[in-house]
Amino acid sequence: MTAPARDPSRSGTVSGDEIARFAAIADEWWDTEGKFRPLHQLNPARLTFIRDHLAAHFGRDALGGKPLDGLSVLDIGCGGGLLCEPMTRMGAKVTGIDAGAEAIAVARAHAAEMGLEIDYLHRPPEDLGVEPGSYDVVMTMEVVEHVADLPQFLAAAAELLKPGGAMVLSTLNRTVKSLALAKIGAEYLLRWVPTGTHDWRKFRRPSELANDLRPLGIEVRALKGIVYRPLADTWDLADDLDVNYLMYGLKGE
Repeated sequence: MTAPARDPSRSGTVSGDEIARFAAIADEWWDTEGKFRPLHQLNPARLTFIRDHLAAHFGRDALGGKPLDGLSVLDIGCGGGLLCEPMTRMGAKVTGIDAGAEAIAVARAHAAEMGLEIDYLHRPPEDLGVEPGSYDVVMTMEVVEHVADLPQFLAAAAELLKPGGAMVLSTLNRTVKSLALAKIGAEYLLRWVPTGTHDWRKFRRPSELANDLRPLGIEVRALKGIVYRPLADTWDLADDLDVNYLMYGLKGE
């Protein structure tokens, strides 16, 4: 059982401005043509990366019917549940947390509609109220660039991971290319995401994020980029880390 949480808006890792920005568009989480369309498009590549690495680490068949069967997974910053639902279908026991009440309400309603059992909680990781080392897998996908206190956020996430467990992160690199494409292009030219969604100064280079995680006992084992293919209108895994990238790490025993 989880303990009562403080008001998430007062948490050290939570940015009130960021929560308000996402709350304003929360009803569009499951609209594949709405403001969260980029996340829906990213999902196949993200899920392939997650599934394959977790299956390899935990000795599962990645192409089996339930490759994540029985694994406890925490999705921090789960939003409307876009990753929680497919992870549940792959057999994982999923907990999704978010500092936005509106997102959690949407996630709960959609999971109920789909007949999926997912534990959704309105709170940040430092207020989750469970024992340290409670999860086999901790995910923070498209989240670290939005938090108010990154060291506190990563420390809380790492504490919740079991020794020998896996952490999966995705975020945006801080490069000239990401400024041009992920900030100026995506927000102001192509209008893929609402203006103001990202602050380029909060983007984290892979080397910086790896250095952040190492003192917390997490060693990075894999990095992969995600690139947009305009002719196919798809996002694919690639070796180019200049804009979007995925990171996979393991916590020491």
